[in-house]
Amino acid sequence: MSSVILLFACGILLLGLEVVVPGAVLGIVGGVLLLVGVGLSFDRFGPEGGALASAAALLIGGIAFYLEFVLLPRSRLAKKFSMTATVAGTSQPAVAQASLLGRPAVAATTLAPSGLIDCEGRRYEAFSRSGLVPAGATVEVVGIDTFRVVVTLSTNSTSSHPNPS
Repeated sequence: MSSVILLFACGILLLGLEVVVPGAVLGIVGGVLLLVGVGLSFDRFGPEGGALASAAALLIGGIAFYLEFVLLPRSRLAKKFSMTATVAGTSQPAVAQASLLGRPAVAATTLAPSGLIDCEGRRYEAFSRSGLVPAGATVEVVGIDTFRVVVTLSTNSTSSHPNPS
């Protein structure tokens, strides 16, 4: 009797820890201990004792699942440890559209001859046909390549940067 109670107590303890500690290892070991306790109670106490131990193990497992998957996610503890922030960034720069052709833009970085431009509030990867273009210079979108825009130094640039070519 004491070994069955010990197995059940250890199984309950591990299932209780599984509710708080993620990873499923403690829950699996706790469930195995409950099953061993059920098997041992069938062996020692016959079908009636085994059935009682099985019902107790199912009840304990059901309570553990309910606590972990229903109550715990709504608790203050879960809200405190859960991540709620999201990242609004993207891993790839915006892909240029044909509507950018002929639009003015500003070199966000030095184009030597590749770099970044700001056009209509968005940043694009760009290639300069004019060669080296300093940051801050006004450029004009003259084409679209696969993943970048093609620009030239604007002829009516109001930038104080001289044309390097």
